[in-house]
Amino acid sequence: MPAAKETLQQSIAQQRSELLQVMQEPLQRLAERCHPVWTDRTRLDQMLVDGLQTLPFGRALYAVDTGGIQVSSNVGADGLAPASFGRDRSKRPYLNVVLPVSGTLLSEAYISLIGRRPSLTAVQVVRDRAGIVLGFIGTDFDLRDLPLTHKLYDEPAVWRQLKGDPSIRDTVFHQHRVESAMDQHIDTVLGVLEELMVYHGVYHVMLHFSSSRAVLWVMDDPYRYRLLDIDALNDPDICLAYPVTTYPKDALVPRDRIRAVLELFRQLRFMDEMFYLRSGTLNLFNGIVGLTFSCDGSHYIPHDEFLSAGYDFWVDNK
Repeated sequence: MPAAKETLQQSIAQQRSELLQVMQEPLQRLAERCHPVWTDRTRLDQMLVDGLQTLPFGRALYAVDTGGIQVSSNVGADGLAPASFGRDRSKRPYLNVVLPVSGTLLSEAYISLIGRRPSLTAVQVVRDRAGIVLGFIGTDFDLRDLPLTHKLYDEPAVWRQLKGDPSIRDTVFHQHRVESAMDQHIDTVLGVLEELMVYHGVYHVMLHFSSSRAVLWVMDDPYRYRLLDIDALNDPDICLAYPVTTYPKDALVPRDRIRAVLELFRQLRFMDEMFYLRSGTLNLFNGIVGLTFSCDGSHYIPHDEFLSAGYDFWVDNK
């Protein structure tokens, strides 16, 4: 049985769990060394300087009391920053939560105040020998510095509907479809696109009916897109500019279903003068069709569900 695909949220949770396992042991050891010197700022600063060397990927280290007021200097790669002593961190995302009564808490990601970049903070409780909470040690991490070794998540192959601009939805009953140049040459345009996707390595297309343009991505040059205006799309000679390429074996869209998807785009474009398709996308590798309608609502649908639903589904639900 194939392994279950991992969702975006599952991937984030797994990565956070792995990061916490790396961070919590050295932080707990540091907390044990800090509590005897908690009230001696000079010795506490030095303990944090030594401790930063034991924290993988830590950018800054500091200590705060139970009210979130900093009781140490900031410790970083450049040494001590004494001006941070007394700073009120209580409103920051990593302290403005239920803090741990034991162990280590890894904050949600946030945008740092100084660097203005995505960051995480690990917060470790510090207790004295009697078990009384003295405060917390915080260490900041830039997301860019962390060892993000977990594999990339899989995009879910499910029907998803997203709402668009409310101002467009509010005025949908006052608009009507205006015939575009692409509408006038739709037969040629769809024939060219099918040819490019089946025989010339185009694996992703964004077709903008209202503005008469298409954006293409090609397997031989996947990091750059090609923008084709209506003059190019209406000229079958454009296919000569794209090398003949074998249809990919790992494409989720069978080559003989591409035309059916494009033809259904055509039907939805002319479905109604008020509710109609503004743009359609097709990706051969994840098998997803994207639709944006005149009401600015968007759908992302597995191509087989899109074809199974057919034209009647959209007419009945417009």
